[in-house]
Amino acid sequence: MVRLFPIRVIVVAALLTLALAVAGCGRKRYDNPITKDTLQPDKVLFDKAISDMERGRYEVARITLNTLINTYDSSEYMAKAKLAIADSWFREGTSSALVQAEVEYKDFQLFYPSMEESAEAQEKICMIHYNQMQRPDRDTNHAYRAEDECRQVLLKYPNSKFAPRVEQLLRNVQEVQAGHEYNVADTYLRKGSLGAATNRLQGLTDHFPLFSAADEALWKLAESYGSLGDRFEERTAGVLTRIVRDYPLSTYVDPAKQKLAAMNRPIPEADPTAVARMKYEQENAFSPGTFDRFWGVFRGRPEVRQAAKSGTPASATFQPTLPLSVPAAAGSLGGGTGTGTPGAISADVSVSTVQDSTALDTQPDARLNRQNQSGGQTPPAPETPKPQPRQP
Repeated sequence: MVRLFPIRVIVVAALLTLALAVAGCGRKRYDNPITKDTLQPDKVLFDKAISDMERGRYEVARITLNTLINTYDSSEYMAKAKLAIADSWFREGTSSALVQAEVEYKDFQLFYPSMEESAEAQEKICMIHYNQMQRPDRDTNHAYRAEDECRQVLLKYPNSKFAPRVEQLLRNVQEVQAGHEYNVADTYLRKGSLGAATNRLQGLTDHFPLFSAADEALWKLAESYGSLGDRFEERTAGVLTRIVRDYPLSTYVDPAKQKLAAMNRPIPEADPTAVARMKYEQENAFSPGTFDRFWGVFRGRPEVRQAAKSGTPASATFQPTLPLSVPAAAGSLGGGTGTGTPGAISADVSVSTVQDSTALDTQPDARLNRQNQSGGQTPPAPETPKPQPRQP
């Protein structure tokens, strides 16, 4: 009994500490309070709404904020109140609430485009879709929406305090997009569809050079081109050259150099900028532990901790290219990776205004040409057989 008493005390103390921590976490402080010390009625209403929001009473908070807006239409806290309404939906966090939050944030930007809080509103819209991203093997709709909204922060508010954080969010989002393309390419490789696989890998490595597995994707792309035949030897050499030059610390550099030497191709020097970038990435790399690998199977959210920590993310939305098997337009690059040849198929359609109004009278159409070939006579229509009377 003497030995059990301290253990019970420790357990009770731990439970009390946990209860206090949970109680303390129940009230999350609001990020944009009004610090002005005044007893103005509109300020009192705002403070009451914020207090309700911090305690999770979002509907009550919105009613109070709308009362402030409708009663004191010239209040100096009007903009703060509209932003707080959007924040209340954002904090509520359900799917329908997040949709309403995005509408409210965009409405705030429309009415107050020059306020500093407009950058915060755009950052919150970015986070709405970022927090709903799924793993690369699932739907990527929110990933592409998050990319577009995060990019708007950098385009509209490049000097805001949110820009550095949003730039990293953009790298994380593009890591998920690249992972999706890589999974699709890997599926095509396992099925033996080399044309489709090379198309996906080529688009992936061209658009997402910061992808954590870009060097591996390039190596698989070189192998796929090599398996397609000698006519793709130039492309194979180009991909191997990229591995040696742009990913100099990769484990695939030595095999790439050996293949280039066997092909009698020059071996390029490593890009110093790429060396510095890869050193920085290796120093800040995330190494998943046993716990992460175990729970990763059950986690719905994507793993983005291995995303790049430096470098400029892609500035445009990813657009899949055409596979090599699709004929190219005449005299142009085809399939994103193929070369067009004269006489190739072209799907271009041109439209022009008719200048000569007598063309319909002077230029017979195909039906008239067919009649002229038959001697100017229209062939008679086949005679329909008449029904015979029934015999009694």
